[in-house]
Amino acid sequence: MSHERAVRERASGVASQARRARAVALLPGLALAVAVAVAATFVGRLVPVIGGPVSGIVLGVALAARIAPRVRLRPGIAVASTTVLQASVVALGAQLSLGQVARVGLASLPVMVGTLAAVLASAFWVGRWLGVSRNLRTLIGVGTGICGASAIAAVTPVIGAASAEVAYAVSTIFVFNVGAVLIFPALGHLLGMSEQAFGLFAGTAVNDMSSVVATATTYGPVAATYAVVIKLTRTLFIIPISLGLAALTARRERRSEATALADLPRVRIAGLVPRFLIGFLVVAAANTAGLIPDGWHPALSQASGFGITVALAAIGLSTDLGALRRAGHRPLVLGAVLWIVVCLTSLGLQHVTGTL
Repeated sequence: MSHERAVRERASGVASQARRARAVALLPGLALAVAVAVAATFVGRLVPVIGGPVSGIVLGVALAARIAPRVRLRPGIAVASTTVLQASVVALGAQLSLGQVARVGLASLPVMVGTLAAVLASAFWVGRWLGVSRNLRTLIGVGTGICGASAIAAVTPVIGAASAEVAYAVSTIFVFNVGAVLIFPALGHLLGMSEQAFGLFAGTAVNDMSSVVATATTYGPVAATYAVVIKLTRTLFIIPISLGLAALTARRERRSEATALADLPRVRIAGLVPRFLIGFLVVAAANTAGLIPDGWHPALSQASGFGITVALAAIGLSTDLGALRRAGHRPLVLGAVLWIVVCLTSLGLQHVTGTL
């Protein structure tokens, strides 16, 4: 027994040392992202129209352009741009009840379905006219229509896209995410949109969750909560789109009717649902049940807002400007066309449905 206990203790010690080593490796990059976020928060208070999240991504991109982050900084920056962002989105669930989530999600379905259909159709026809490859136009289409890099990552193994195509698609999507963060709030004020209407616009017309949150947070807290719910609902479209693409890919590649089912790419539905979406719903359920005291809400809101700024600063710091240049002009032209399509379709459907 004493020998087994000693073995367990040694194993526990090794695991503890590994965790400490990982934490130490993450600290430099996290510290840099936090430092940029602090500066961005200060800038956001000086210029409230821009806000902290937008300032964070702009400062991060500017710093990355001048001084590319060293290798030792990258692990912490990667965690800040993913884990910190997801935790911040989960914390936003404390501002909502499940009833609000259901009402907002259902009310936005016509706009979400309409924008997705318009974007996918435009990606197919415009992409083919521009001479963009099938896989690349598919990646840019689902990235624009659903949820940016997350949708691209989910669809990549389904259609068998090459790594270069993935890099081009992500780089293209990123350009227009930054454009949305900088332009959409001013456009919303110009159109006189309410916070609810702008939240629907941001949730359906902006790609990645980080950019949705940054864009809507700049407009106001109500816009931010609406946009997050709509974006999370929109994310669920990854599942039917991935399954549909799997079937289309199998049909194109099958040799005969007998091998059609065997060729169908395996799609794990559970793996397509982001964990932070589940966390968001759990926190919203806890708030609905009264398990989160009202006095905690302001602190959670501030912590979530700063976490989002940290994540946006990290995304700016991790920007690969060289990849954007290497992507060429055709994917960017396609991305621009789809960006315009999703914006006009979202605004048009809001006008038709009376939500604008």
